[in-house]
Amino acid sequence: MLLWTYDLAIHPTFRNRTDSFEAWAYRNGFLRQIQRLEKQKWLERQAGDGGDRLHRLTELGRREVLGAYDPTPRWNRHWDGRWRMVLFDVPEERSVARNRLRYYLHGRGFGYLQHSVWITPDPAKEERALLADGPVDPGALLLLEARPCAGETDAEIVAAAWDYADINRRYATHEAVLAKRPRRVLDTQEAATAFHLWLRKEREAWHQAVSCDPFLPRVLLPPNYAGREAWRRRQDVLRDAGKQMRGFRLA
Repeated sequence: MLLWTYDLAIHPTFRNRTDSFEAWAYRNGFLRQIQRLEKQKWLERQAGDGGDRLHRLTELGRREVLGAYDPTPRWNRHWDGRWRMVLFDVPEERSVARNRLRYYLHGRGFGYLQHSVWITPDPAKEERALLADGPVDPGALLLLEARPCAGETDAEIVAAAWDYADINRRYATHEAVLAKRPRRVLDTQEAATAFHLWLRKEREAWHQAVSCDPFLPRVLLPPNYAGREAWRRRQDVLRDAGKQMRGFRLA
């Protein structure tokens, strides 16, 4: 409904003003997009009151919207005190495979102590299955469970493996975007367009921030970590933005 009325605001043609929602949805391929999202298991359909169709985000869809993870369960997960390490030595002639491996580990939230030594507080069972094609060659790829034994603290390991200064800068950038939310009533084309652009910028800034955040268990988070406050702030602002959108109307 929001998309339909937004289209009316920015394209106030005679057809748009006289067509039904169903005609607009068919003409713009909206229903096909809904079906595609259902097929990807990002949306699920339920029967609403009066026979209306109600679509909700699945857990998979929710993770996609949030940027791969729901932060709160990630922060609250238990840590057994063991570090998991991936060590590899991929020859220079296989640099493409080596870079692909690094990209994968970074995307999974691993931190790196060196370019070929990556670490995570989480069990690496899935990585063992994905990274090892058959028996593991210890000379090329090694997965270990470890604890520091020379006086290193977990806080020092975290500081060495993840760049929290960069992570916090990204959250600060996102906070600056949040602060610029348009406050005007959404009753004109100009107001609706400005609000839509802000939504896009907000989502892009959030994804830029969380793409580098490993969402470590709470016990491992640095004292100056900005992510938890950023998440709380984002929820508050988007809650207000939702109220603003529900008041959307044409002039």
